[in-house]
Amino acid sequence: MTPDPYFFLVIFCGVALVFPLMPLALAWLWRRFFQPPKPGPAKNATYECGVESLGEAHVQFQSHYYLYCVIFLIFDVEAIFLVPFAVAFTDLPIGAFIAILVFLLLLIEGLVWAWSKGCLDWARAR
Repeated sequence: MTPDPYFFLVIFCGVALVFPLMPLALAWLWRRFFQPPKPGPAKNATYECGVESLGEAHVQFQSHYYLYCVIFLIFDVEAIFLVPFAVAFTDLPIGAFIAILVFLLLLIEGLVWAWSKGCLDWARAR
């Protein structure tokens, strides 16, 4: 007695539908039966770490900090890509050596661009 080949496909589709829909249904039931009917002032109050909030929630954020973060991530990932080339440097063919040189030249170009735009100048960030 061999099962129908589409039987496993039907089971797979059923699990694929039930698996994400079950938590959604449970959350909806939980909200329906355990949520207070109307939010009051205690529920709508701003609460953070046990301290009443003072002032406005909007804080001005300088974009230079975002640029520092992006530049750090770019050069951090560069280091991760360079480690395998550094380990296998003596066994690399000429094509791999040229590829890593192009990679380094593009990163140096990005560094020069960021430097020329003043992204790395701490005095401008303030």
